[in-house]
Amino acid sequence: MDICAAIETDVVLKKGAFTLIPTGFAIALPNGFEAQIRPRSGLAVTHGIGLINSPGTIDADYRGEVKIAVINLGPKSFTFRRGDRIAQMVIHKIYQARLNVVEKLDETLRDKGGFGHTGV
Repeated sequence: MDICAAIETDVVLKKGAFTLIPTGFAIALPNGFEAQIRPRSGLAVTHGIGLINSPGTIDADYRGEVKIAVINLGPKSFTFRRGDRIAQMVIHKIYQARLNVVEKLDETLRDKGGFGHTGV
């Protein structure tokens, strides 16, 4: 779902700057779920607006106002206005993993290959 800015006055974000934009709402997620906050592709491609931590996570026990941590990676200042769609939110089921410490991992065909080892 799209998330909109709930600001009283315009917020001008200079290039290279970051800030928190209020949304005007809070949520109560059930245990076992999280909300992920993601950037909007149009803002990113057209203006260089992203999120400082992407995706951002809202835990099930958080009850404060949702705020969006935006950053201006574009070449010029960007103005946020009340009601602008500034991010997207996705609700996900999460699973708590149990980690086991081992001396050695099993081998796979890929094994330790990574970061472009199969070509472009």
